[in-house]
Amino acid sequence: MEELATVMGSLQGHRPSSDELHEMIRDADADGNGTIEFAEFLALMARKKKTSSSAGAGEELREAFKVFDKDQNGYISAAELRHVMINLGEKLTDEEVEQMIREADLDGDGQVNYDEFVRMMMLSDGAHAGAATHHQPI
Repeated sequence: MEELATVMGSLQGHRPSSDELHEMIRDADADGNGTIEFAEFLALMARKKKTSSSAGAGEELREAFKVFDKDQNGYISAAELRHVMINLGEKLTDEEVEQMIREADLDGDGQVNYDEFVRMMMLSDGAHAGAATHHQPI
């Protein structure tokens, strides 16, 4: 929940309270199964991004990207994605993490760069392409 608070804080401009986080989780759980699946998480992030000012949207996405990019090298590796997902309460297999990377990785380098991350966020609105269709709970 700490990582979710950080990501949502970067998109909203302030860190959400515990009650606000629980409300976000409740709202994001589209299928009502009690967990937030990866597609639901991306849709939540995209909705929050849309409610922010367009002038600050780029910086907010950059801050969200930094949450995933732990070593700040400009890429999200499978290990970094796994770390964030575990901290969000999701235990993924190595294959599931690799699949999520493959779905978002347009240039085939095995990592997700910032442009690929932004594309993934934009696609999460439609939820019909790339990592946005991944149905692992988080």
